Amino acid sequence: MMKKCSLVIVTVIATITFFWRLGGIGLVDETEPLFAEASRQMLETGNWVTPYFNGEPRFDKPPLVYWLMVVGFQVLGVNEWAVRLPSAVSAMGLTLFLFFVMERLGGSPMTSSPSVQRGWSSLIAGLTLALTPKFIIWARVGVSDLLLTGCIGAALLCFFVGYVESEKGVEKPFFSFSVPSGWYISFYVFTGLAVLAKGPVGVVLPGLTIIAFLLYQRNLWSVLKEMRVVSGTIIFLAITIPWHVLIIMENGQDYIASFFGYHNVERFTSVVNEHSGPWYFYFLVVLVGFAPLSVYLPSAIAQLQVWRRRFWGNQPRRHQLGLFAFFWFTVIFVFFSIAVTKLPSYVIPLLPAAAILVGLFWSHYQTETITKGLVISGVINIIFALVLAGAFYYSPNFIGYDPAAPNLGEIYAESELNLVGGVIWLVTAILLIVALLRQHSRWLWGINLLAMFLTFVLVLEPAVSLMDDIRQKPLRELAQLEVTGEELIMVGMKKPTVVFYRQENVEFFSQVESAIAHLEESASESQLILSHPRYIEEIEEEAEITRLESKGEYELTRISY
Repeated sequence: MMKKCSLVIVTVIATITFFWRLGGIGLVDETEPLFAEASRQMLETGNWVTPYFNGEPRFDKPPLVYWLMVVGFQVLGVNEWAVRLPSAVSAMGLTLFLFFVMERLGGSPMTSSPSVQRGWSSLIAGLTLALTPKFIIWARVGVSDLLLTGCIGAALLCFFVGYVESEKGVEKPFFSFSVPSGWYISFYVFTGLAVLAKGPVGVVLPGLTIIAFLLYQRNLWSVLKEMRVVSGTIIFLAITIPWHVLIIMENGQDYIASFFGYHNVERFTSVVNEHSGPWYFYFLVVLVGFAPLSVYLPSAIAQLQVWRRRFWGNQPRRHQLGLFAFFWFTVIFVFFSIAVTKLPSYVIPLLPAAAILVGLFWSHYQTETITKGLVISGVINIIFALVLAGAFYYSPNFIGYDPAAPNLGEIYAESELNLVGGVIWLVTAILLIVALLRQHSRWLWGINLLAMFLTFVLVLEPAVSLMDDIRQKPLRELAQLEVTGEELIMVGMKKPTVVFYRQENVEFFSQVESAIAHLEESASESQLILSHPRYIEEIEEEAEITRLESKGEYELTRISY
């Protein structure tokens, strides 16, 4: 009965956080419309091999996310829902898959009631993932990061289930062409899809995780034989090689240098696009991105007692999920901490592992005695909730100047969403104090997740809609005006959303001088300019300007020579 109730709860919450008003706002510059427009052009041209944006090849990412968006366009039309659906479905699928794996294997040798623990761990882990801020954000954005996370997460979970089920299997030679078990086949398939979602990292991260885990357990060779690596490699290559052959045939060295050189090797070995960060960068990213239960991650990891290698080596495989999640989390964290280019989105694939660790940690205390360590973590949780309350309350002061919405901070303050957020987390801190004083520490996780759900519904989603109205909607409406037959240029900015919503190529110029030179050389008698008024005024000194429409901080004009 508990399993059914837990499944319903997790499904409902995940549906709200991943799908509610998914297409309620327009695309957000800069990255999302690059994927959306490349997919739209793929649909328009029928070229499913090379993605194009604004008439130029886009080698940043492999094709899987574009293909899924194109399918969405064919079913739902060219709109925001179709753009974001691959991310939302990936998030939902991974959350439910995680729930079922935890329900089946979410026990721990640290508890006296593993069957009871599994029931709680599946509920807590599923809700934690569905209410993790970073996971929610990327589940609602039409880029490839959550698709990659879904594929890597599914691959690693499939590996672990296959690992458990093969514990008493018949050993075969390493170079055996026999078919792997169904779960291992699924691992190879999802790993191949992960590569098609974002490149070599799709196989590197799962591979390093599994190798580290098996080396720790001293059974690397025997498990590799169980996995039928030769047969699995054939499956993996059958999925990944064909498209790579086709795109190299179509684009040659340009693709190899751009994708493998710039977007993979250079991002790992040097700073790309000024995305650098200190050594502790991802500590802060996980602390905020996995909030509020991130404060319990150190205790959850310590509870595993990873240093007891002999102890873990003697445990049946079905009790090793926590240990596997530790290596999953640690390998990805260390890998991207070593990488020179740093972005918050890079560590999204470790969030399912964090949810497993937290789920096992809290489910342990549903049946076991409360420890002093948990109480200390609870006190830190209270301090963290108070910090969040203050951060929300003063958040209008943190909004910097944005030329696209110079009064955003003032409008946000007038909405009082910051006050709502501050009150939610202040009340949360009070409830946490009461729970600790009344010795109800085992329910601290529920208080935190309820606060996160209320924050999403009452603060974050309305704030995003507010920002869209102020920052993106004016630009979107100007791009969609039915003014045709003339070339459109943008000056002083590059907003890919204009290309998507106008559904035609746009010329971008960072400097007014470059735009004027282009206009003078053009054979057309008139052209359209979409820009901020200050750039329009500079151009007006050189040519005749007709103002067509003005919205927000943008102006659409016609220039004649």
